Order: sequence, then C-alpha cells, then structure tokens
Amino acid sequence: MLFLFVMALTAFSVIVVWPSQPDRYLPGEFWPQGRGIKVGSWERETMRLGLDLRGGAYMVLQADPPADYEGNVSEALNGAKEVVERRVNEFGVSEAEIQKTSGNRISVQVPGLSLPDAQNLIGKTASLKFMVYDDNQQLVPAMGVVDGKTVAMTGSDLKNNTYPARQGTTFAVVFETTGRGSTLMRQITTKALQYPSSDPRNYLVVMLDDQVLSQAAVQGVIADTGQITGQASFSEAKNLSKQLNAGALPIPLKIIQASEVSATLGEDSVLESVRAGQVGLIAVMLFMILYYRLPGVLASAALLVYTSITLTVFKLWPVTLTLSGIAAFVLSIGIAVDANILIFERMKEELRRGRTLNAAIDIGFRRAWTSIRDSNVSTLITCFILFWFGNQFGASVVKGFALTLAIGVGISMFSAITVTRTFLKMVLGTPLARSHFLFNAEEVKRSATTSRRATTATAEE
Repeated sequence: MLFLFVMALTAFSVIVVWPSQPDRYLPGEFWPQGRGIKVGSWERETMRLGLDLRGGAYMVLQADPPADYEGNVSEALNGAKEVVERRVNEFGVSEAEIQKTSGNRISVQVPGLSLPDAQNLIGKTASLKFMVYDDNQQLVPAMGVVDGKTVAMTGSDLKNNTYPARQGTTFAVVFETTGRGSTLMRQITTKALQYPSSDPRNYLVVMLDDQVLSQAAVQGVIADTGQITGQASFSEAKNLSKQLNAGALPIPLKIIQASEVSATLGEDSVLESVRAGQVGLIAVMLFMILYYRLPGVLASAALLVYTSITLTVFKLWPVTLTLSGIAAFVLSIGIAVDANILIFERMKEELRRGRTLNAAIDIGFRRAWTSIRDSNVSTLITCFILFWFGNQFGASVVKGFALTLAIGVGISMFSAITVTRTFLKMVLGTPLARSHFLFNAEEVKRSATTSRRATTATAEE
C-alpha cells in the first residue's frame, strides 16, 4: 500500500514539474511537451524564478523623512510598503517580492521590468496636490472648510477609480471625488469663478511630487468629477491613473541601491544551473550504484522520487528559485544520499552479525535514524539562523539559500526513511534478495569469515 502511495505521489510530482519545453533542459527531441497539462481543475504553471534567473529590477528604498517630520517612521514605512505593493499590483507585475528590512528600508524585486520603469513606478512619492494662485500670483494649496476646519485638498480626496481618457490631441485622467473632496472642490472652484478666465486666480493647478501636471482655467463649479489634463500620451495618463489609485507614499523614500539583470543572462543561468544539477545527480547515482549495487539502485530511484517531490514543493509553494537556491537544492541531494549511506552501512554491520536481510533492513534503519535525525536537525537550525539573518538585512540571496536547503533537508528524511525502505522491502522474497553479489554480500561474508578466524585464533592462544 505504501509503495502505491509513493508511486502515485511520484507520478503527480512529475506531471507538476514537467517543463513546458523539455527539449531545452533534457537531451533529445522526443520528450512530450508540457504545455496545457491539467490535473482536474488545476493547470500547470511555470517555475517561479528570481531576478538572477529571470531578469528584472532590484531596489532598496530607505525612509527619507523631512527634518520636521513628527510621525512614527516605522509605522509610516509599513504604510509605504502597502502602497508599493498596490502600485506593483496595479501595473500587473507578477511575482514581485516586497519586504521591509532593518534600517527603515524596503527591498523590492520586480521580475521582467527594466530598472528605469521600476524606478518610475516605485520610487515616486505620488503626492498629488491641488494648488491655486494667491493675490501675489504665488502658488498656494487650494483650501476649503470641512467640519469647521480649514484643510487643503490632496490626492486622498479622490476615489481610487481614476482612468485615462483622450481629450482632443492630448490625454487626461478622469477622477471622482470623495465626500470630503466633493465639498472642497465645490468651494475651491466656486471661489475661482469670482475672477475672469484671464486672471491667474481663476486657474486650478494640479501638482504631483512638486511637478505641475496641469493648469487650466475653471469654467464652472466642479464637485463630483473632474479631469487632470495635459498628459502627452495615453501611457503617461495610464501610469498617472495607476499611481493615484495606489495612493501616495506616507513618507518619502530614497533609492539607496538599484540594479538590473538582463533576461538573456537570466536564461543562460537557468540552462547552466539545470545542467549542473543533472551532472551532480548522475554522478551521485553512479557512485551509489557502483559501490552499493542493488541498494544503490534503489537509493538512486528514491533520489529521483526526492528530486521530483522537492521540485513540486518549490513550484506549488511557490518558492522563488535563485542561483543560490539551486545550489542549496543540489547540496540537499548530497544530504539525502548521506542518509542512505548511513542506513546501508548499518545494514552491512547487521549482516556481518549473521542477521537475515529482512532483519538487517529493520535494525539498520532503526539504528541509523538517530544519526540522520540529529544531523538534519542541526542543518535545519543553521537554515533558520541564515533565514533570520537574511530577513534582518534584506539579503534575499541568503534567505533563498536557507529556505531551499531547509525544504530539501525535510523531504530528504522522508525519501531516505520511507521511500528507500519501501523499495528495499519490495525486493524481499524475490530472486534479487538471494543474490550475494547484488547486496555486496561477498565483502560481508569475507568480513565475517575474517572475524571468526581471528576469534578462533585468539581462543587457541
């Protein structure tokens, strides 16, 4: 029954991790294509890749409050993180990673986006202000009275449902005001209509991050809806609309680190990483087969099961794979094999004592378990420390390595203790189990004979 479960789990894992274009990663041109494969209502997706494999932009933003800032920087940074997430979602960027780190910083990884686009999307405060000219023809905030208090109208008084629209030869952003915004806009435009259209005091000016977006004469009372005109292209109007819908940053942010990875470099890294993993896997399997023979073959089969299950977890979690993560995965293959080596050596010790193969398997697994458990727990503790360190300092490379290695170590215990043991039990009672050569029993027999001779000689002395 356990064997059927392992086989079913392996088959599911292979379907999940099978690449859409296997010819790119596997030798030969006869592999079935993975596009469109479904399991029930679930449809396959591609593996989630990090910036160093997929290409994209990476930035570290630090809070840059003004000298007279009196708010809580940490709380404002939490709000800034939410705004950045909304901006990324508004622009349809998938699989972005946005994390708050120590030092009042936010690290942002945006796959598939160039660095200038990412800076334009994320780096701007997007603080929208409505301004008017005073009697001295100086720009001042447009003010109104709400609930007995005089307040300025800002982007927070607009609903987050703005959209771009064509206006003659240019483009505009159409907006709706909130309840408070409607009151303020009505008062501001009513006051502006007291002056002729040639008078600057009749103008309503819209500014974004201290840059003038539009300046137009007020021709009638505006309350519920309006337009921000003067956008040169539909793309500019669309970007402005999305920034307004995401909201302004509650605290200014400055970019202290920025880098970009080209998609071409990322693709080459993926192919080279896959080849390295294949070479490592084959080398380990050859060693196990040549040294341990039939148990080595079964351990190699368990290693394939381990590989498919681990990659399935990476894909369904999903885990963002980076070069360091792939290195950790290859390292976990060696850890998985190490557990099998401990088990097989314990089995050989029991066979030397004259145990049957069935008894040697049971006792070998039981005695090897404590060593496997202790070594893997030590590795998991190290992974936890590395993950904490990476999270504190925004070192995503370290975090990826730690998370990938931890998952691999956890699954390796399952594959070594459950899968390998299941395979060994399956060969009991078959002609394979009676072959001394396949279990490297000649060495065991020679060792036992030598031990008996040494015991006899000692007794005679």
